[in-house]
Amino acid sequence: MRPRDLAAYLFLAIAWGLSFLLLLKVVAAFGWVGAVTFRCFIAAAILMVLARTTRRRLAFPQKWMPLAIVGATTVAGQLIGLSYATPLIGTAMAAIFVASIPLFSMVISRLWGLEPITPARVAGLTLGTIGLLMLVGFPAVPITTPFLLGCAAMLFSTFSAAFGSNYASRHLKETGPWEVTIGAFLAGGIIALPLLAVVPVPGVPQPIDYLYLVCLAGLMSSLTYVLYFGLVSSIGATRAISVEFAVTVVAVLIGALVLDEPLTLIQIAGGVVIIAGCALVLGLMPAKAKIPLQP
Repeated sequence: MRPRDLAAYLFLAIAWGLSFLLLLKVVAAFGWVGAVTFRCFIAAAILMVLARTTRRRLAFPQKWMPLAIVGATTVAGQLIGLSYATPLIGTAMAAIFVASIPLFSMVISRLWGLEPITPARVAGLTLGTIGLLMLVGFPAVPITTPFLLGCAAMLFSTFSAAFGSNYASRHLKETGPWEVTIGAFLAGGIIALPLLAVVPVPGVPQPIDYLYLVCLAGLMSSLTYVLYFGLVSSIGATRAISVEFAVTVVAVLIGALVLDEPLTLIQIAGGVVIIAGCALVLGLMPAKAKIPLQP
């Protein structure tokens, strides 16, 4: 990995890990649909203004469908699931779910013929599944309907992120990260906008809430997604998405130390198992077997 890619990787881990703090405040003020919708439009607008100010030439693809699909998955699907689930299951647990994204990415890559499945990756997928069962089956809070809905929303969020990243790697490799990010956020905002009729903004936000929203959209959405889609183009979807491991560590520490959120020892162990499984999937752990399994 080049120094430039490594710097982007580390910045993403810290920024996305800290974003959980702002996410809770923005969802409380604007609702989970409003948080996603306004975040998307503001993030796209900030990048458009920056591009115009710096005289950056944007070359959008002639066909908008790929950008719409990435916007529906990596942006709208991921952020809707995350915004809905985090207040229900807590920052720490939502962050551990995020670590499962590379598992879904590996399965999708295999189905699309992008990457082979090796014995180590099969073992990693098995470990990840066991870790998810440990995470959901032994919570520190009662298993209620909202809790289960939150878990389901996080699974939807993580699958959407994995699908969109692989789709972008496959269909938008020749498109610049600025164009992908602007197009995806515009599409994501348009997709989420009609849901405001069903889940409106719960009240009148305070001035500080708008500041939180702008920071979440600017620093932790537009800038980070430009860096992320650049990584996807540079090092591939599955390797880029492995940044979620570090995001999980940062967010879990924030949830446990700052927000005082409870986690059982089994859940913590489940998170370790998920990360170990993902490390096998990504080839970050040594494995003796190198011969791909026959499909």
